[in-house]
Amino acid sequence: MGKYYIGTLNNISQKGLCRLTDKFELVEDVDKANGIILRSFKMHDMELSDNLMAVGRAGAGVNNIPLDKCADKGIVVFNTPGANSNAVKELAVAGMIMGARNMYEGISWGQTLEGDVATEVEKGKKQFAGTEIAGKTVGIIGLGAIGAKIANSAEALGMTVVGYEAFKPHPCLTADVKLYDSVEEMVPVCDFISIHVPSLPTTKGMVNKDLIAKMKDGVIFMNYARPDLVVVDDVVAALESGKMRKYMTDLLEPEYIGKKGIVATPHLGASTAEAEENCAVMATDQLMDYLENGNIVNSVNFPRVTLEGKAGAKKHCVAFKCDKAIEDVKAKVEECYGDCLVDFAGGKRGDYGYFIALVKDSCDKKFACDCVLKFREI
Repeated sequence: MGKYYIGTLNNISQKGLCRLTDKFELVEDVDKANGIILRSFKMHDMELSDNLMAVGRAGAGVNNIPLDKCADKGIVVFNTPGANSNAVKELAVAGMIMGARNMYEGISWGQTLEGDVATEVEKGKKQFAGTEIAGKTVGIIGLGAIGAKIANSAEALGMTVVGYEAFKPHPCLTADVKLYDSVEEMVPVCDFISIHVPSLPTTKGMVNKDLIAKMKDGVIFMNYARPDLVVVDDVVAALESGKMRKYMTDLLEPEYIGKKGIVATPHLGASTAEAEENCAVMATDQLMDYLENGNIVNSVNFPRVTLEGKAGAKKHCVAFKCDKAIEDVKAKVEECYGDCLVDFAGGKRGDYGYFIALVKDSCDKKFACDCVLKFREI
C-alpha cells in the first residue's frame, strides 16, 4: 500500500499527529481513512467504511466506540491505557485532600460572604474543620497504572496503604502495600477508599449497601473510575446517615447535583495538556505500527500479536472470527503456505482472532477461509 490515510473525529494534540511519517496522510473525509483517531466522539451511529482498518482511542474508555461492530468488520480498536494515569492520580489525590479538609464546602461558603469578611471568616471557619491524611489508612481497589501511582503518592504523604488487586499490581508500584484477598476484608480498616477498576459485569454495582456496611463510619470514598461501579441510591443513603463522610468523584451525574457530601468534578481526569499529548502520541504510534507493520498492541477487541519482519519475507495479516483454538488455526496456516511459511504469531480474544504469517517474498499463496474478516499483505 502506497499511503495510509488518517482521519480524526476530535481535536487531537499535534504532539501526536506530528509523529505521522510520510507514509501517512491526514484526510478530512473519514470514509477515505484507513485509520481514525478520536477522543470522546460517539461512533455508534457511524457507517463504517470498507477502507477503515483501525481506530485509535486517545484515552482509556471505549464506550463511545461500537467494539463488536468493528470486530465483525475486522477493524482493530486501540486504546491508550496508562497514558493519562498521572493526570488521574493527581486529581484523585487532590480529591482525597479536598474531602478531608472540607475545601469545597469552605470555598463555596466563602463566596457567599459580604460586609466584614474577615470577621465572618473567623466566626464561621470552625464549621469546616477537617482531618489530616497523614497517618490515615487508604485502601485502593485496583492497583493498575492509576491505583499503583496513587499508592506511591499516598505513602509519600505519610499514609498507610492497603489494597486489593484481582490480578497483578502494576510494575510502577513501589509503595509498601498490604494486599487483601478480597475487597470485603479490606474496607473495614480504611479511612479513605479509592476505586480504580474497569466497568465489567463483575464490578458493576460492587459499591453497594452491603459493602458500605462493612466500611468504617465516616469513610471518604473516591470514585475516579466509572459511574456504574457504585449504586447511587446506596451511596446517597450512606451520606445521609453519616456512615460515609464524603463521596469524591470525577463523574458528575444528574443524581449528584445538590446532594450534600458529594463533590463531583465534571470529568476532568484526563483534561490536562500533558495527558492529551501522551494519549495522542500513544494512539498515533499504535495506529502506525498496526497499519505499517501489522502489529497489535493495546487492542480492546483483538488479541495482542506482534512479529518482527525479516529480509526476503512479507507479512500476511489476517483478522478472523471462529470458535477454533489458535493452534488449529495455525495448523491451517501451515497447510496453506507449506514451505513458504517463515514465521507465525497469532492469538484469540473470545471468538475473534488475529495472526501474522511471515511468508517468502516469492509466495503467491493467500490464506482463504470463511472465517476471515480482513486480509492484508504488508
